[in-house]
Amino acid sequence: MNEISPRSGTAFRLAKGQVLRVIDPRGVQVSDMLAFSAQDVREVISAGRTFDYEETIRLTTGNVLWSNRSNPMLDIIEDTVGRHDFLLTPCSEATFRHFYPTEPVHRGCFGNLAAALAPYGVEPDAIPVAFNIFMNVPVDGKTGKIEVLPPVSRAGDYIRLKARCDLVIGLTACSASASNGGSFKPIHYAIE
Repeated sequence: MNEISPRSGTAFRLAKGQVLRVIDPRGVQVSDMLAFSAQDVREVISAGRTFDYEETIRLTTGNVLWSNRSNPMLDIIEDTVGRHDFLLTPCSEATFRHFYPTEPVHRGCFGNLAAALAPYGVEPDAIPVAFNIFMNVPVDGKTGKIEVLPPVSRAGDYIRLKARCDLVIGLTACSASASNGGSFKPIHYAIE
């Protein structure tokens, strides 16, 4: 079992056929996840393609996460929460200045992902919308307005994703207080 400390991130390779388990060990903590093709990091996880092909914004067990080149990247094979977000971009210094003007500026998930992915050749401008594991972002059915609420994940909840190709994964323990119910906790992960 690996631990991502609160408000930090990591990157690693995930081989085709391997399963990534992302665990919320204490509950109410978001983890931003990115996936890039290990063969060409310009191929990256895509919210738009995923929504197109899966025909839903509520992604859970049985759904596939697709790339910008319309290739399947990850199968969601098990999910104990069933509520994740694929609409919002990783929090950043600009996010903190905009939404948290009275709090100290933090580099956020964007900065953590940029630093962790740099050794794999991923530049900051190549970081897309992340698959925000455990993030609770309801969409109003009439107005389309979104709201960020505390995650519904409890201690020990997890999601398992099976790689369809060789990948580079970026993974965080989210840094934005509103996304995590006002506190910051670690994220655990394992490669099976």
